[in-house]
Amino acid sequence: MSAPAPVTVTASPASAPPPVRDRAFSKANLVKTIAGGYVPLAVATLIVFLPLAWMVISSFKPVGEILTTDLTVIPREPTAQNYVQATTTVPFGRFFLNSTIVTFVGSAIKVTLAILTAYALVFVRFPFKNVIFVLILVALMVPPQVAILPNYVLIAGIGGKNTLWGIILPGLGTAFGTFLLRQHFMTLPGSLLEAAEIDGAGHWRRLWQIVAPVSLPSIATVALVTIVSEWNDYIWPLIITDRAETMTLPVGLTLLQNSEGNVGNGWGILMAGAVLVIVPVLVVFAMLQRYIVSGLTQGSVSN
Repeated sequence: MSAPAPVTVTASPASAPPPVRDRAFSKANLVKTIAGGYVPLAVATLIVFLPLAWMVISSFKPVGEILTTDLTVIPREPTAQNYVQATTTVPFGRFFLNSTIVTFVGSAIKVTLAILTAYALVFVRFPFKNVIFVLILVALMVPPQVAILPNYVLIAGIGGKNTLWGIILPGLGTAFGTFLLRQHFMTLPGSLLEAAEIDGAGHWRRLWQIVAPVSLPSIATVALVTIVSEWNDYIWPLIITDRAETMTLPVGLTLLQNSEGNVGNGWGILMAGAVLVIVPVLVVFAMLQRYIVSGLTQGSVSN
């Protein structure tokens, strides 16, 4: 009889040792976290924060501490006189009222139109719905500066120059808001609206009693972005208005810079005016910031 063949034993993959991972607080992990996370975050924060901080600090400096070769960060003799002159040299209260009217009226109409359009694109059946949505996406990609000249010819032709409604009218459509709300509405469960339809609810009732309440974070996000863009809009109000009675705050800053006595030495006054312009936006942002992340991520996944 021949000898039996030798048996070869092969180690199973299960017996392989598990990969060695670095400890959570090991030196390698800490270096990766700091270099790949905290350092870029700190650099980006400084790039955004330092100009704003310098603007606020300069608004409390007299002109002799701004136009000087002896640079100082903290003002030696802080003064609020720049704010007094910024609010009295030009009709600052009128500018603030105009910006408030333009921002809140324009934003309210834009957000309402975005909600209605997004609901129609998702829940209403009508021909060429997808074609209309593609046209909205095309409008989202086109820079708004392209439409400045046609808008000026149209608004000036119908008597809208130097009027608040002439500032508001051309920007009432918002492709971004429509796109964001449509993407979110597509994630809503169909059974929710089917139950409301069975109960006899029409489109209007379904929109304002079901869809809008559950979409509050997304709507708040669209409202915040719209309010900030309307408040900070500069190019269009500058073109369509040339009278102080209808100027908004960003345009009023230009008038403040060019006013008599401020040319060349009014940087502190201009900084004070800029601070007064951004404070309302910061307040609105602080009120709505908790909706931003949830609102932007709600529409990120569609069915």
